[in-house]
Amino acid sequence: MIGIVSYGSYVPYRRLKRSAISQVLGVAAGKGERAVASFDEDSLSMAVEATRDALRAAPGAAVQALYFATTTPPYAEKLNAAILGAAARLPVEIRAADLTGSTRAGLTALLQAADTVGGGARHALAVAADCRLGAPEGKAEQQNGDAAVAFVLGSENVIAEVEATVSLTREFLDTWRNPDERFAHTWEERFALTQAYGPLLGKAVQQILAKAKVAPKDLAKVVLDSPNARAVDEVARAMKLDPSQLADPLALTVGQAGAAHPGLMLAAALSAAKPGERILVVSGADGADAVLLRVTDAATRYSQPRSVGRMIESKGDVSYGSYLKWREILPTEPPRRPDPIRPAGPPMLRTANWKYGLVGSRCTACGTPQLPPQRVCARCRALDKMEPYAFADRVGRVATMALDRLAFSLNPPTVNVVVDFEGGGRFICEMTDCQPDRVAIGDEVEMTFRKLFSADGVRNYFWKARPKR
Repeated sequence: MIGIVSYGSYVPYRRLKRSAISQVLGVAAGKGERAVASFDEDSLSMAVEATRDALRAAPGAAVQALYFATTTPPYAEKLNAAILGAAARLPVEIRAADLTGSTRAGLTALLQAADTVGGGARHALAVAADCRLGAPEGKAEQQNGDAAVAFVLGSENVIAEVEATVSLTREFLDTWRNPDERFAHTWEERFALTQAYGPLLGKAVQQILAKAKVAPKDLAKVVLDSPNARAVDEVARAMKLDPSQLADPLALTVGQAGAAHPGLMLAAALSAAKPGERILVVSGADGADAVLLRVTDAATRYSQPRSVGRMIESKGDVSYGSYLKWREILPTEPPRRPDPIRPAGPPMLRTANWKYGLVGSRCTACGTPQLPPQRVCARCRALDKMEPYAFADRVGRVATMALDRLAFSLNPPTVNVVVDFEGGGRFICEMTDCQPDRVAIGDEVEMTFRKLFSADGVRNYFWKARPKR
């Protein structure tokens, strides 16, 4: 039996109300709100958050392959999955690949992970995240959303078995973006509906149901995802689905999350699924992928650290002006100080476990945790008697704090905190995703992987604290 062993999701804390877009631009922007990655987030940092949740729900998973799907990779030529693996503290002995170029890559990563397990791997990790831009006044800006999702696939303790898969690929011009462009182009909508997505999604559904010998009425939930929303409606009508069978499209709460969207909808459906139920997932873009899943008895014993619903409920508003500034769509005056220095390769390699995994050390003589990792124990002065000690998943509390209104930040003021971890260890860092005037000594915090800055094309990632979500 091959299928999903665990999953994790991440929806950024910030929300942009579509009414805020209307108020500024004077255009109709629709109802609801969309999720917005903060100024210190990107597709990779969000992928790390979803991956950490998925791995927490599958302790002891022996991941031997990692597939990272996104249309907005931080690096065009560099393995983004390698950074993801380092931040998730995965072993060096894994196969890793970036899947990009189409929003369909998210479900493709899931299928690839299933094939890898079928080929003999104990576990494979499929991660999808996107942070797509849309030009002001365009539909993409209003309808897109930022999010990430991760799935651990394996052959033991499976909560959702892969019963059948179908893949179709066809060349047609609908959505495209060149390497030097920030905004995607879209062809005429009716053409994509009648000549491309409608027929392809319908064909994928027909083939997978025939392959599994399952009727539409036997499906508990159907996840339909396509850049063309009307195509989704057409397929649902053709299948004669009851409205209760359709998975929540998350349009009013998250937005269209690109490569992560079908997986995010699936994660939301799995959180309420019961043993024996079947879930059909179909994703269309330059073709179509479909996967049929059957929920197993193991799902009743599965505990999810953070559900999609919980992530959606944990939120704070962001203004449209701040959004434009964070995405560098609205030019702003740079700070009157030297530019940050580009991180150097050798020290990043030497300290990779600390920088990406937040791995400190613990003295084997007296048991004192400390960070950064040390050779000499700060308490008993023992020399070279240290073992690795991970802090990333440990809860901490604010010991003291300071608001810095002079330091440059895209979201001033900068909140600096001293965090005391449960079990020991003290760390000075920035705090993010918070309301500065409400941060107080004693607040419970958790660590989150963020982008500190970019210099000469190099993105400098490290860890910050945030209120526990």
